[in-house]
Amino acid sequence: MLKKLGLSALSALFSVSLVSAVDFDRGQGLDLNSGLSIPSVPAPAQEKGIFDWFTGKPAKAPKEWTVMVFINGKNNLEQYALKDMNEMELVGSTDKLNIVVEVGRIDGYSDEDGDWKGTRRYLIQKDADMEKVASKMVQDLGKTDMGDYKSVAAFGKWAKAAYPAKKYMLIVWNHGSGWEKSLKARVTKGISYDDETNNHLTTPQLGLALKELGKVDVYGSDACLMQMPEVDYELKDYADYIVGSEETEPGDGYTYNTFLAPVAARPAMTPAELAKVAVDAYSDHYKEQGTGSTQSFVKTAALTGLAARLDAWTGAVMAAGLKAEVAAARSAAMSYAISENKDLYHLVSLVAGKTQDAAVKAASADLTAFISKELVMHNRYNDQPDSGGGGWDDYDDWDYKRKASKYGGKDYSESHGIAIYLPGSAPAAGYSELAWASATKWDEFINWSVAK
Repeated sequence: MLKKLGLSALSALFSVSLVSAVDFDRGQGLDLNSGLSIPSVPAPAQEKGIFDWFTGKPAKAPKEWTVMVFINGKNNLEQYALKDMNEMELVGSTDKLNIVVEVGRIDGYSDEDGDWKGTRRYLIQKDADMEKVASKMVQDLGKTDMGDYKSVAAFGKWAKAAYPAKKYMLIVWNHGSGWEKSLKARVTKGISYDDETNNHLTTPQLGLALKELGKVDVYGSDACLMQMPEVDYELKDYADYIVGSEETEPGDGYTYNTFLAPVAARPAMTPAELAKVAVDAYSDHYKEQGTGSTQSFVKTAALTGLAARLDAWTGAVMAAGLKAEVAAARSAAMSYAISENKDLYHLVSLVAGKTQDAAVKAASADLTAFISKELVMHNRYNDQPDSGGGGWDDYDDWDYKRKASKYGGKDYSESHGIAIYLPGSAPAAGYSELAWASATKWDEFINWSVAK
């Protein structure tokens, strides 16, 4: 969302091109109650033993799903943390579904809902009041570092123990920037920026968080720019499906009521079905709103196959000496708010279209078919309409001047569900530390493509 890139976090990014299609200022002109159609769902059974985790008594019988949402509102997104909790309350936990939240707040942003500070945990209960969080707090943690991966892991372990289920989804809610690393700040970009501690999760640390809390069925980034193999490869052993966006998320991020209502209505749905519901609820919301967006979910079991096929493709391209073709494709491929992020399917197709080399053609066909049939299980996009008028906004309080058009349109039809890092120079520092770089020859390919 550049929801989900905050001012302190964004100061670490420079010389990246931000697109015009995204409303980076979350929630402008939003009617919170418009178009809500919530299926009728059963009320939750009496929560016996809600403090089982604290008392050591036997845990409750597991429900079908526990959806765990780690909401780091310790930044300029604080008011939207509360809004999203109120969206969750439109559905609420049921006798088959737990909706569990850890949320943090700090001074300087929103004074809503009693202006409390610190970090709290909630079991979300059904309530129709969009102005106040009515769910009872389960635990007050005081001041915590929500930019520490151990905080995410601790929340997940606690939620699993306190609210057991047959299936689990973890959502990390905050600013996101894919794997990207700033040359200026020397900080690996990632997710969950805490303005109080000036800390955040790097991409490898996100993997460590999931490893420590234990495997989940579905992982979702309610954050920008996270659907790329550089991120997904860190998580592949700890989640079966990953939901995310190639592009920045529009200001409203996930719309939790329209996502969770179908889960509450049909809690027996499989992890793949839940991931699809998350993608569709997100995309349907922005289609109705007339806002550009991307969202997809990938099957992590296919990531090793992606790595093998991409290595075969890069090997064929380098053997054919197609450096000029790669450069042209890099310039023309679908790109996002960080301009070095390219849609992988589109990039490969563009290179294949510029050569008659049989090996490259075959490797390209194999790779693109694998992406569309085996890796990306569901993909949605909405084009950004051109509203006319032109104009640019300058944000001088960042350490570079970001100029983002709020008026020009963008065609997202070449977004196929997975983006990849392809700069016009050597990989930024830190890239070689990623599991993806260790598992593939993509960093060698980048270096070959830019060598004079």
